[in-house]
Amino acid sequence: MSDQDKELQDEGLETARRMKEEEELGLRRVQGWQRYIVPAVALCWSLFQLSLSSWLILDSTYIRAIHLAFALIIVFLSYPTLRRDVKIPGLRWLGEKHTIPAADYLVAILGALAALYIVIDYNGLAARIGQPNLRDLVIGTFLVLILLDAARRVIGPALPIIAGLFTFYAFFGPYMPEFLAFRGVSLARYIGQISLTTEGIFGIPLDVSARIVFLFVLFGALLERAGAGRFFIDLAMSLLGRYKGGPAKAAVLASGLTGLVSGSSIANVVTTGTFTIPMMKKVGYPAYKAAAIEVAVSTNGQLMPPVMGAAAFIIAEYVNIPYLEVCKAAAVPAFASYMALFFIVHLEASKLGMKGIPQIDLPRFFFTLVNGWQYLLPIFVLLYELIIPRHSPDLAAFRSILLLAAIMLFQHAVGRKKHGITFGEGIKRGFLDIVAGLIAGARNMVSVAVATASAGIVVGVVTMGLGGLITAVIDTLSMGNLGLMLFITAAACMILGMGLPTTANYIVMASLTAPALVTIAGWQGFEVPLIAAHLFVFYFGILADDTPPVGLAAYAAAAIAKSDPIRTGLQGFMYDIRTAVLPFMFIFNTDMLLLGIDSIPLAFYIFAMTCVGMFAFASATMGWFAVRNRWYEYPLLIAVAALMFRPGFFAAYLGIDNHYLSYLVGLALWGAIYALQRLRTGFGNKQTPLAA
Repeated sequence: MSDQDKELQDEGLETARRMKEEEELGLRRVQGWQRYIVPAVALCWSLFQLSLSSWLILDSTYIRAIHLAFALIIVFLSYPTLRRDVKIPGLRWLGEKHTIPAADYLVAILGALAALYIVIDYNGLAARIGQPNLRDLVIGTFLVLILLDAARRVIGPALPIIAGLFTFYAFFGPYMPEFLAFRGVSLARYIGQISLTTEGIFGIPLDVSARIVFLFVLFGALLERAGAGRFFIDLAMSLLGRYKGGPAKAAVLASGLTGLVSGSSIANVVTTGTFTIPMMKKVGYPAYKAAAIEVAVSTNGQLMPPVMGAAAFIIAEYVNIPYLEVCKAAAVPAFASYMALFFIVHLEASKLGMKGIPQIDLPRFFFTLVNGWQYLLPIFVLLYELIIPRHSPDLAAFRSILLLAAIMLFQHAVGRKKHGITFGEGIKRGFLDIVAGLIAGARNMVSVAVATASAGIVVGVVTMGLGGLITAVIDTLSMGNLGLMLFITAAACMILGMGLPTTANYIVMASLTAPALVTIAGWQGFEVPLIAAHLFVFYFGILADDTPPVGLAAYAAAAIAKSDPIRTGLQGFMYDIRTAVLPFMFIFNTDMLLLGIDSIPLAFYIFAMTCVGMFAFASATMGWFAVRNRWYEYPLLIAVAALMFRPGFFAAYLGIDNHYLSYLVGLALWGAIYALQRLRTGFGNKQTPLAA
């Protein structure tokens, strides 16, 4: 690599890291004594959350309020009022990024007090339910405004605009056209429900954020700080790097492992893409395709149980089913999607005539495993706690964090000879790593806490009586057609997802459309389980992370690869089309969600056949299977995908009583297409690769 290429690569890595830091840590880079303020607040927040899982017992409302107060303090101290610099004398503090202005200290304190008001006057508010006094109205209104400003600073204008439109509609509903008319609400009822009860800002999403999500985000931050990210990459490279398109396959595996505990697409891109994108380019992937593969696998990390970008826990609360049932329902689509990604990168490597990396240039598997097995131990403990004794998610995460902290405390001391340090210095390094991880975990949680609280405004307005009206409007727009309604919902999720984090997008769309999907399908005599409707919304919200023109994950990957971000996003979306198909399929084939299926062999059978369907669909969209497809093979591959995705629908036409046997027809057709293509090449001659 030339010095110029190395300089460009380093510049791209730095740009991607800066994007990640701005998304998670804020825009301000303060110096002097001020640089300790936000880390101190973040550390206190993490210790408070850990206390809740061990010895501290508080009312749920208190927990939500304190959780939000911490988030608001960090937001106003980390993010300036305006992202751009302000040149107007006297107003430069609005865009100040190198110091914290006095105005932001004041807003941070007032915002925290407004969030804590429901705790400070808990008994008084309980006595005045439905009849707030003037002080309640003033502080409640201020909380709504300050929260929307915090969301604007952290997330951007999309969520505040949506919440503002719903608020406007709540007050001016009586003046809308007849088919949109709503009886409207008074200021007292609006503030009472949104700011002073647990039906709005302090609702279920914020409760889940405070009780569960924080601990999982903290676990992920500590794992990354411990060095697990590089371990996952080295382990994946040692296993898959020598195969055709090896670095891309390693990226899929590494991002899948990272996605188990990470809730951020852009964090996955920067963590794994820093290593995998240059290696993909080295073996022959064009820059935009290398970046697009990383975007696709990192975005899909949010589909992976047990965290699912924090949505798994909120889905469990909304649908009122055990958390493990959510993980069970999400398992087949998530793992099938990842298997299809493996297949896609293999097809790309085949099309481009690639080879793997020489074994001598790869990490050694056993050496890598022996030197990093300790990073797998907390993950195994987490999964064990969730699956075997079935402890609550927060308790499972807490115990895993304790084990991980112990590992971090001693890992430098154990390897002190390699680093040339004393035992005491090793313990000190480990302790500092733990503190840095606690700070990073809290700062990573800011966007989730603010997003869930702000989305609660929309949820609160909907619960004031808009639910039935929204169902009627969606029914009118879709003309009662379930398929059209699914397309409208998918498009709305993707459009909103361009400006909202995944969790906030899910909360907003789930409160608006998930019940409507179930209700309207019921009117047509078709049963859609509520969990299927919620997962449908969730999947399409995730796809927005790599959808141009906004997808931040695509911009981060493009910065690392030095490729065009729009082209990268479009290619990443093409790879993710197979993910877009899945939600439509599990709406009509709930076997994919393992609903009512308790047989483990049957579950694996369904998973394997779903994978075959995904492979066939991927071959059709990529134009390649064993070799380049001919025109008549495209409909055959689509037919295989259809049979695997809707076996019950085709069973009647095939005269098969047991619809699980329909899978075998699709499997036979898939095998026949493969044999036909291999015959075309004489089972030995390789087709000429396509040009990059």
